[in-house]
Amino acid sequence: MSRARTIGLFLLLPLLFGAAFPAIKAGLDYVPPLLFAAGRYLLSAALLLGFAAATTDAWLPRTRSDWAAVLGAGVFFIGGTGLLYLGQQFTTSGVAAIIYSLIPILTPVVAWGLLPHERFSRRYVLGLFVGFVGVALVIRPDPSNLLGESVVGESLVLTAAASVTLGSVLVRRYRPTMSVVALTGWAMLPGALILVAFSLALGESLAAVRPTVTAFLLLLYLAVFASGVGFAVYFHLLETLGPLQVNLVSYLIPVVAVTVGWLFLDEPITALTLVGFAVIVAGFALLRGDDLAPMLRRGFGKFRERSAA
Repeated sequence: MSRARTIGLFLLLPLLFGAAFPAIKAGLDYVPPLLFAAGRYLLSAALLLGFAAATTDAWLPRTRSDWAAVLGAGVFFIGGTGLLYLGQQFTTSGVAAIIYSLIPILTPVVAWGLLPHERFSRRYVLGLFVGFVGVALVIRPDPSNLLGESVVGESLVLTAAASVTLGSVLVRRYRPTMSVVALTGWAMLPGALILVAFSLALGESLAAVRPTVTAFLLLLYLAVFASGVGFAVYFHLLETLGPLQVNLVSYLIPVVAVTVGWLFLDEPITALTLVGFAVIVAGFALLRGDDLAPMLRRGFGKFRERSAA
């Protein structure tokens, strides 16, 4: 695979994932949140499982570890994103994406106790603290109104991020033998069923759906491009570049989400929100500084070699 193509896919990924947050926000005008999420994942499951069946033999869950990973990812990774849809009713897509960028910082906390090799250091604790300071700057809770709509919405998004992190850690813990694309597709099925069950429990109704062309296009984008194409590109880059480099995409996604939300949804961008995002990135740098420094040195070294040539 050429370097130019790898860079192109790396830049495509935040566009696909970042635009998903404004698409969710816009879609909530047409479809109740949990039904919207369930529809997205049912359609995405069909696409991913079809792709997996056509490209690999390891697309069916066969072992106990496979089924445990499917259920863990389905309940927490997919099912937990329902809280994102609920939360985005009360906050902007840019703020939701910035809160989601906390996931790489949350991962060591959630992994501790579930993955034996995970250990905390003082640097980890400091990075975690800095990351949560960044989230506090983004949410800016008012002590006199802690149950205000925006705080509740942003707290739901933060809980969704924690749930998604737990689902990812459980997949690593169970070490499934099936392909990751197939695993994601299978996980979407129980996840979508959970979303439908909670949708019914909250009184959401198909009668509230407004079946417009816009609603269909938004669902199509989320299911086909953000989930189908996005996950395929993500897993391909994961094998090509490794997890650390690919997870740097997490900090380009909010840039796309904030920009698209501002351009198409007239969502405001405050200076304090951007400062909070910068603090979250600083927290991640503290967490992974030992890994980032050698990677950046290699990158600058290759750049100087090409410049000298």
